[in-house]
Order: sequence, then structure tokens, then C-alpha cells
Amino acid sequence: MFKNLRKKLNVVLTGNVGTGNSSFREEWLKEVLSEIPKGKKILDAGAGESQYKIYCEHLDYIAQDFAMYDGVGDSKGIQKEKRDYSNLDIVSDITSIPIENDYFDAVMCIEVFEHLPNPIEALLELNRVLKPGGKLILTAPFASLTHYSPYHYATGFNKYFYEHHLKNIDHESIRIEANGNYFEFLAQEVRRINTVSQKYSGKKTNLLVKLGINIVLYFLNSSSLNDKGSDEILNFGYNVVSTKSKSFE
Repeated sequence: MFKNLRKKLNVVLTGNVGTGNSSFREEWLKEVLSEIPKGKKILDAGAGESQYKIYCEHLDYIAQDFAMYDGVGDSKGIQKEKRDYSNLDIVSDITSIPIENDYFDAVMCIEVFEHLPNPIEALLELNRVLKPGGKLILTAPFASLTHYSPYHYATGFNKYFYEHHLKNIDHESIRIEANGNYFEFLAQEVRRINTVSQKYSGKKTNLLVKLGINIVLYFLNSSSLNDKGSDEILNFGYNVVSTKSKSFE
């Protein structure tokens, strides 16, 4: 009973600051995908286990992945433990997708770019298979811990990466939205302290440290509620939608 009361008190004091990374992104993605007309062809590039297929029931959904990550990797950093590729439609390198030019009405690539040794080549390939007027939907971390290694090649992507490269491939109506802010990101990492310290130092957080963590989370929650643009220096990542303006040449 005491533990439940303490948990409720922690939520009241600290809110859910730092816990919304995935949920914020998925709500955004769900909304963007719902705006695509019924029956349109969409490619989920780097789909993994096709977890976003549930938001594409009104669309002609095609899933692609290189299907090499086994859930264990090199055992470093954060791993998945298992991986099911049985729902993939295309197994290929993301820089060489066996699809004709200007084929899909929309292409999404969600939390994949940090796992690509050549993200610019991948962007060009996604643009190649996208129809003129089609939507390109992208997300990737602004910063990220090592995960799914050894297939982790970049720590993250700023909005200027998207602005620069999407303009270079003649995309228009480029919409870039920050997911979270500086305080949300810090809170996410503060919440990891116990598990990370146990794994890498063998130390568990004691009552005093837990109190300190809650005090910091309380401050970060208050700061996030009063945020005035801290996402420009740090956030969970950017959600991006752009429109291809002309045919692939």
C-alpha cells in the first residue's frame, strides 16, 4: 500500500515528464497517416516488425527492411532481445529498393536514419520511389543512446539536416515539428539513472538518491510546463513531412 501511495505521489509531483517520447511521436504519426486518402500506396522503409501498420489499415501498405538485426546484435548498449520479420514484403538494403521510380503515394521512415551508414543515399532512394506530389514522412532521434548495435551509426539529426537535404531534392511544403524539449529529454535520461547505474557500475539507487531524482524531475516538469523554445537546443527528435515536387530524373 505504501509503495502505491508513493508512486501516486511521485506522479503528482513530477508528472509524466520525460516519458512521452514514443507516445508523442506515434500520436503525430497516426494523425499524419490518417490524412492520406484511402487506398493510396505507402512504403514503410526500415519497417522492422511493421509496428506502424496498424495506422495504415486504410492504405495499401508495403513493408521493407534489410532484416539483418537479430535482436541481440553485439550485445552492447540497448538491444531488442528478439525480432520478427515475417510480415515484411521487401527484404533489401534501404539504398537499393527493388521498386520502379515514382511508385508510392507516400513513404515513411520512422526512427531509422541513425541505423544507416549512408542516410543521404537512403533519402535519395526513398525520394526515387516516391511519386511527384507524394508525402515523405520522417522521424529520427535528435540524440540517442547506443541501441541495436552494431547497427547504430549516428547519434541523431537536427532540423537543419532535413531542411538542407529535402530542399536539395526539390521537396516543398516541408513541415518540421520538434518532439519534446530540453527538459523532457533530460527527464527521460534522469529516469534511466537507476537501470544504467546498476548495469554499468553495479550500484543501486538508495532512498536519498531516489529523493534527489524526484526533486530533479519535479523541477524539470515545472520547467517543461513553462518552456519557451528549449527544443531548439535539444529534444527527442523531429517529426517531418514534405512533398515531392517533381518526377525522379
